[in-house]
Amino acid sequence: MPAELTDPEDLKLVTLARSARARTGAAEGASVRDGDGRTYAGASVRLPSLRLSAVQVAVAMAATSGAPGLEAAVVVGESGDVADTDLSALRDLAGAEVPVHVVRPDGRLVASVLT
Repeated sequence: MPAELTDPEDLKLVTLARSARARTGAAEGASVRDGDGRTYAGASVRLPSLRLSAVQVAVAMAATSGAPGLEAAVVVGESGDVADTDLSALRDLAGAEVPVHVVRPDGRLVASVLT
């Protein structure tokens, strides 16, 4: 079992991702922090003609806001892991070696991986 998150900025990302998920009733929520400390959150989208993961939404929001890269990400959901496609999207904006924390809906840390 990984250690708990203690950094206040990472805990803020957990709160944002959990809130985005709860607000929409989505399966997954995610949040990212850019190099300037700004945060972006999103929830998974499941429409007949559009399917996006929560990570893809959060990365798109950061990219369209001009984020100068990413320094951390959080994914909240029941699966307990982060999809390879989501890691690729994060890597595209963040680069390598950025921590991605996978958290259960109750806030419990499941894993931490690098992009």
